[in-house]
Parts: sequence; C-alpha cells; structure tokens
Amino acid sequence: MSLYVIVGAGSTGSAAARLLADAGEQVRLVTRRGGGPVDDRIERVAADATDTARLSGLARGAAALFNCAMPAYDRWPAEFPPLATSLLTAAERGGADYVMLGNTYGYGPVDGPVTEDLPMAPTSVKGRVRARMWQDALSAHEAGRVRVTEVRAGDFLGAGAYSPFTLMVGERVLSGASVSYPGDLDAPHSWTYTGDAARTLIAAARNERSWGRAWHVPSTSHAPVRELAAHLARTAAVPGPDLTHMTTAELEEIGRTDSVMAEFPEMLYLYDRPSILDASFTAEVLNVAPAPLDAVLAEMAQEHGRRDV
Repeated sequence: MSLYVIVGAGSTGSAAARLLADAGEQVRLVTRRGGGPVDDRIERVAADATDTARLSGLARGAAALFNCAMPAYDRWPAEFPPLATSLLTAAERGGADYVMLGNTYGYGPVDGPVTEDLPMAPTSVKGRVRARMWQDALSAHEAGRVRVTEVRAGDFLGAGAYSPFTLMVGERVLSGASVSYPGDLDAPHSWTYTGDAARTLIAAARNERSWGRAWHVPSTSHAPVRELAAHLARTAAVPGPDLTHMTTAELEEIGRTDSVMAEFPEMLYLYDRPSILDASFTAEVLNVAPAPLDAVLAEMAQEHGRRDV
C-alpha cells in the first residue's frame, strides 16, 4: 500500500481518489473545505494548497502528489501560478513524484491532430498560464529536483464535468431548452471523460517512462457538438435539441455581466474548427482506453435526473 496525495476534489480528482482507494492504496485528498468522496482509505484534509509548508508536510512520504486543483476560470492569471508553484515545491520537499492535470491550451492553435511532442506556443492568456506551469515543472525535473509529468485532457464530459459543452449545451439539452453555442457545430472535437483522465493520471504515476514528458488522455469521442448533443438527447430520451450558432458579438455581450463567459472569446480557436487530440502514444504505453461514449452520456443524464428529483 502506498500513499497518494491529491489536491482538488473536482470530478477528476474525486475519480482518481476513488480508483486508488478501490485498488487498496491510501489517499490523502486536500481541499480548502476538506470535501470529497467518503471512503475508509481516503483521508480528507482541509488545507490551503498555497500554504507550501503545510502542503509539504502533507506530501511527505507520498508516492506521488497529483495536482487536480483549478482556480475559478476568470482568476487563472492571478491564482494559478502561485498554486502551481506551491504544489511543485511541496512535491520536491516531500520527496513525492509530481503529476499535473493539464489541458491543450499551451499548444495554441494547431492545424491537424495535436500530439504530445508539439512545443508550447500559446496565443491566449490562459494558454500562457498553462505553458508557464509546465515549463516551471519541467525545469525542476531537468534539474533533478523532482520527477514530473503532465496529463493533458480535451474538453470534459461526465457527471460533474466542467467544460463549454456541459455549461452551454448538456444541461440545456437535458432540460429541453434551446441551445446557442459559440463554435462550429459540425467541427470534429475531442472530448475527455473525467474518469479516463483519472485513470491516465494514475497510469502515468506508476510508469517509469512517464517522467519529464506529457501524456494525452484518450478521447471518449471526437463528435461535433451537433452530433454529441443529439446523442445525449437520445440517451436521456428527451426531445432532440434545437441548436443555433452564437456569434462572437453575442458571446461578448453575455461576458459583460458574466465574468466566466467573458473568458471564452480568446479560446474560440479551439471550437471554430476541428480540434483533435492524438492519444495513441498513451494508449500504447500506458494501456489506457477510453470509456464508451454511451456510458459517459448515460452518467450525465442520470446525474441530471437525480438533481431533478
């Protein structure tokens, strides 16, 4: 039995905690309020992850420290760098390997499938934040201070997942409401199931080939938004959705009163054309395969149904 420390109890962090506990490992789950799944093998700890001294103590003796935390989307530039620095330092001081949950923002716009060997070339504020976090961690790895790896996901699907699809499409489809989406409704797009992201994090932490490089989570689907929304409606046995395209001007107008939505315009390059994540190397080396899309969408529909009861 090994100890694994996970910071962040969102959908992916919670899924990773449950998977490790089910495998007989000891898990220390760190959040501001001490929340997360209840299990005899999961120790839930209330702590501020930017308190490096406290976090270093919590990470001491752990096999790996997982960074599954994320500040509010509209506060990334101010809050993400110090959070990431604290986790990197805590892993180093505590003698733990460091496993980051990331995304594709650092690559910037890419024509064709996105592979892990592409350089960081961000064109957005949030992309530069992600690229800086990875470069800082990689520098620490190359200096021999701590072993690091990053698992990069596409847009999330699953119960409790946070993504443009779940925010702007999924809930409205399940509620029978019309949908206006600020992207190409017919462009192929890679979707990541949160459970697959958790399994990839754990597989990377346990593989000696992981360190000093990034991994892509195998996608549960590459369906365009229109197709994915229709599939969700069929799964939930609700009427087919009425989808329209939201213009950039309409999105910016919403952003005037919604600070989170105000962050989306700079990321539209991910949604107004095909955006495909190549995870073939992860499948080959880490032996991770994606969950069936039907099961993922059924999970989302069931979660929505429970909230309506």
